[in-house]
Order: sequence, then structure tokens, then C-alpha cells
Amino acid sequence: MDIEFIKKLREETGAGIAGCREALKESDGDLAKAKQWLKKKGLDKASSKAEREVKAGMVEVYSHGGRVGVLVEVLCETDFVARTEDFKNLAHELALQIASMNPSSVEELLSQEYIRDNSLTVEELIKTVIGKVGENIQVGRFERIALGE
Repeated sequence: MDIEFIKKLREETGAGIAGCREALKESDGDLAKAKQWLKKKGLDKASSKAEREVKAGMVEVYSHGGRVGVLVEVLCETDFVARTEDFKNLAHELALQIASMNPSSVEELLSQEYIRDNSLTVEELIKTVIGKVGENIQVGRFERIALGE
């Protein structure tokens, strides 16, 4: 197994070395298939964590040009994960999604196509981060305010 392929897959997905090695082995060295394998495995990991209690997290605040504002509460299991770049980036991406797509509920938000990658739903985006950080993550609540609405 070529270490360069493992390195490239790790850079592109954020998955661990062992996971990248296994994905490449399972996909006969095909990078695209390995990414799909990792995505599926991440989603499988996420389902096993869905019942765990979320008592930490953060509130992301986003303003789009002073015309649209979003507050979103994103919850996880520990403060350690809440301070990671993966978690903070997810919270920011969720705020952007809410600002641009104006969902009426958390359920609607989760079922929407992710604005940066329409091959994923927002729920699948969250599950990929769950797979990376190893903790349950949930959207608690959100509020979107638009000037003049």
C-alpha cells in the first residue's frame, strides 16, 4: 500500500491512518471508492452514537451583511469536542445553511441538501463530523432574523 495514497486520502477526508489504509484496501486503491467507503463507515459510526447524551456544545452567531442574522445551538457530548476545529466549522456551516435556506424547523434543516455539496443532506454532513470526532452531535435550536421580515 503506497503511503502517498494514504496521506492524500487522509488530507482530503480527515479520517485516521488506519481507516484510510482499510478504505484503500477495501476499494483496491481507488481513491474515489475509498472516500465513499469512509463516508459510509462514518455514517454507520454516527448511528451507534445517536442515543448518547449531549450536554456541551456552542452557540454559533452569524450575520450576513447585517441583513440576516442567525443563532444556532449545536450540541455535543464534551467540551473537548466543542473546542475542536471540526465542530466549530460544522457550527459555522449550519449557520450559513440556515441563513441561506431559511428552514422552519430542525427537522427541515436536517433534511435539506447541504448548500456546499448537494450530494449530502445536512444530516449526513453532521454524521460525517460525528464519524470524525467520535461523539454524538445534534442541532438544539436556531433562530434566523432577516431585516424587514
